[in-house]
Amino acid sequence: MQIAEKPLLKIEASYEGKGIKLSPKGPLSPLAKPAMGLINRVFSEEKPIRFGPDKFIFSTWIPPAPSLAFDRMLSAQMGALLGKKIPDQLSIAVINACPNRCIHCSAPARQGEILSPDVVKKVIGDGLDMGSYLVTFDGGEPMLRQELPQMVASVDGRAVATTFSSGYGLTPERAAELKRAGLYAVRISIDSPLEADHDRVRGRDGAFGDALSGIKNALESGLLVDMFMVTSPSNIDNLEEAYSLATDLGVHELSFYEIVAVGRWASHLDEVLSKDDAERLERFQKDKNSKVDGPRVTAFPYLLGEKMFGCFAGRRWAHIDASGEVLPCAYMPLRFGNIKERRLKDIWKEMSRYNWFGKKCSCQMKDPSFREKHIQVINP
Repeated sequence: MQIAEKPLLKIEASYEGKGIKLSPKGPLSPLAKPAMGLINRVFSEEKPIRFGPDKFIFSTWIPPAPSLAFDRMLSAQMGALLGKKIPDQLSIAVINACPNRCIHCSAPARQGEILSPDVVKKVIGDGLDMGSYLVTFDGGEPMLRQELPQMVASVDGRAVATTFSSGYGLTPERAAELKRAGLYAVRISIDSPLEADHDRVRGRDGAFGDALSGIKNALESGLLVDMFMVTSPSNIDNLEEAYSLATDLGVHELSFYEIVAVGRWASHLDEVLSKDDAERLERFQKDKNSKVDGPRVTAFPYLLGEKMFGCFAGRRWAHIDASGEVLPCAYMPLRFGNIKERRLKDIWKEMSRYNWFGKKCSCQMKDPSFREKHIQVINP
């Protein structure tokens, strides 16, 4: 099926039950082939969430095709290979408050300002003008912001809007309201497929029940649902159980991130994933995505490693915290300016030129030399 068309370039996608292949056609196809090659390295061993007859949804992290947002994703990938840096991914913490007290929280401060809807809409517009194709609403717990649907609605067709949630406050009414506002997907965070372990990590009894209710309500509203699990040495052995839970719940995707030694976890440098753990997640993703049934699996320690796309922080990702500070990502507390005082494009220009973001690499928060250089902001 044809999933993208420009005057001098068309992209066709094929899927025969194992692996997806994108094929560029037209006068500009030689220029597009390097980008298609890297994308096909991922797609070739993967399954999509949905394929055909007239829509292709590879992942909750990628816009549906055909769409303007998908075209922008392809352009961003081609630009990245040429060294062009744009904030493909724009995440905004719309509130600090949260009912949980997670032991690994990267932003444990639960006091301070929240971003007004006007400020949020302004920075979204700036991000879209710069090339963002994925806008994520983060927190704290975004469901605590009553204005969230209005903020979601400000993301136009140039991008897709997603949100994280612990499930708290994601009622049937709120899920339906977000769907009407244009939300593409919701990511419900699960720290363990075991209720007692999840509630312990979240620091609150009932957190697991909130997550399951949120998933149910989001699915019934017609939203795409990603079950998002932060992997650590304490739950890396529960991958199969997490997959079984995701399958039983009927979610569309199961995403694995990795715990980062920052925030409440800043002193736990010896309790992060090893290289062997990342390779284990790679094998798990490829194994599960080789099967037709079950949710799609996305393992970021693999995809954002050096041999694939590399870490997006400061290169392809900008995060705005609840006070307006612009960071390279939600897990790297380096502040380059505040959107209440400066334009996002000016802050991004300075941040993307920072010498630590000049080349493709894995998560720099695991790099001892990077942490030593920035110790005062990582461990204030």
